[in-house]
Amino acid sequence: GLGLLRARIRLVAAAAATSAALGRTGHRVPPVPGGVAALPAAGRSYGSQAKEEEELRVRYLDDDHKGIVVLGLNRSHAKNALSKNLVKMMSKAVDALKSDKKVRTVIFRSEVPGIFCAGADLKERAKMHASEVSSFVSRARATINELANLPVPTIAAIDGTALGGGLELALACDIRVAASSAKMGLVETKLAIIPGAGGTQRLPRTIGVSLAKELIFSARIVDGEEAKSIGLISHVVEQNEAGDAAYRRALALAREFLPQGPVAMRVAKLAINQGMEVDLVTGLAIEEACYAQTIPTKDRIEGLLAFKEKRPPRYKGE
Repeated sequence: GLGLLRARIRLVAAAAATSAALGRTGHRVPPVPGGVAALPAAGRSYGSQAKEEEELRVRYLDDDHKGIVVLGLNRSHAKNALSKNLVKMMSKAVDALKSDKKVRTVIFRSEVPGIFCAGADLKERAKMHASEVSSFVSRARATINELANLPVPTIAAIDGTALGGGLELALACDIRVAASSAKMGLVETKLAIIPGAGGTQRLPRTIGVSLAKELIFSARIVDGEEAKSIGLISHVVEQNEAGDAAYRRALALAREFLPQGPVAMRVAKLAINQGMEVDLVTGLAIEEACYAQTIPTKDRIEGLLAFKEKRPPRYKGE
């Protein structure tokens, strides 16, 4: 599946680097046996109806939203701060989602009005031994990386404050939508530490190195409008009375993704993510390897047939 394709891409990148050094261009990459169609199915770790006491609510939407999964942070007493238990629940949920072929898009939101995520749970951290802190940060970083590596599109709906690890969580998503009143910032330097869950790497890749340094050095907090102007988020919306305007916009975006070929969506995300880390020649070779995985799929055949018959395609993600 995608694991095999990622391994193939690593080989492509290595071959491209060698080829560039020798002055050659062009690569021919054979399809991975089984291709993306070999992705295994997985059962749901959480039911469609979440329990009231769950710190992470996982909902599989139905009807016109079938294929969309919503992960909702729900620690109202701690402003959705990332605790050991919440990180564990997030890791478990993401692990279930990454191998579920029925999942088409994941939305990360808050169930608590006015807050997205306040970052790490500092009250819990204050009680930890130094070695425990290091272990927790490593676990949080790994979990956020797992979210970033989900094979389907991910959207962060920021309807409230996203600080420190909360913004790092949002940065790991493919697309960020925020209410104009939302507040965002990597504020770790105020505590004499630095972002430790990907912020120093993902923020520069999102808004540019110089501006990222400025925001991290100053621990500045920006609102939704400024976040949109600097490219930190893709869409900004006026907050509504229900306090879920960003979530509603994220849901509308997710519905735009649903009609597209499932395998193509997964491979496109992989091609973009891997290609952004290498030079253009290597990136084009990665694209070639990824494109090859869409040729033998039933999705592609259905897409061409639907185009010919002038009807909407009925994809099954095979």
